[in-house]
Amino acid sequence: MSSFKQPTFQERTALAAKTKQAALEKFRARPPVDEAVLVARREAGRVREAAQLKAREDRLAARTLEKALKNERGNQNVVSDKTSAPAMTEAEQKVVRDAKYAARKNRRGKL
Repeated sequence: MSSFKQPTFQERTALAAKTKQAALEKFRARPPVDEAVLVARREAGRVREAAQLKAREDRLAARTLEKALKNERGNQNVVSDKTSAPAMTEAEQKVVRDAKYAARKNRRGKL
């Protein structure tokens, strides 16, 4: 069995040049991008960004509502009794649950 032969500098540069040329030919052989496809991609990106913005706003609104309800409930606790914390009413629980559900649904893109 013959031993490994180290390639010379000229062999390495020739191989690199050949590889670069092959990559360039492969790049040039690609079909051009169709304008209709490009416009459709841009529009899909705009729609996606709008949906993400709406979902972000919904999450913020849900958090704000939840904080407001907690603050309101906290203020009632201070006035009524400092040692016992009353539970949220069913209506408050439903509002918080619905806000969370809507935010999750928007985040998943189902709305």
